[in-house]
Parts: sequence; C-alpha cells; structure tokens
Amino acid sequence: MSLRKPAGGSRYLYDSFDAAAARIEANERVAEERWTALDFRLGQIDAALERLERRLWLGVYGVAGFLLAQGAEAVLRAAMK
Repeated sequence: MSLRKPAGGSRYLYDSFDAAAARIEANERVAEERWTALDFRLGQIDAALERLERRLWLGVYGVAGFLLAQGAEAVLRAAMK
C-alpha cells in the first residue's frame, strides 16, 4: 500500500492501492500455507502407515514361525514313535 503525500499536485501522480492484486497475493499465501500443512499431514499419515505395515508383517511372520514350529514339533514326535 502506498502512502499519499500531503503535498500539492495531481492525485494521479501517486500509485493507487491495487486491492485485486493484494487479494490475489493473500490468496496465494493462504494456498501455499495450506499446501504446506497438507504435505506435513500426508507425511505423518505415510509414517503411520509404514509403522502399521511393519507391525502387520511382524504379526504375519510370528504366526508363520509358530506354525512352522508346530509342524516341526509334529514331525519330530512322529519320527520318535
């Protein structure tokens, strides 16, 4: 925003305030902040999904290990009889 000088002269010599440009700049800044916040939140969601996936695979491997141990135990018991 430009300030008008109180000195004499034509009022058309000074820059006028461009409300449309200021509104566009404000909207661009708001949009940029929203994108930044969205990017941050998506990063958090991605990290949470990776942790969940890691836990899921740990559970799958645990169940598979348990089943293999049970199968090995059954084979050993059958071989001893």
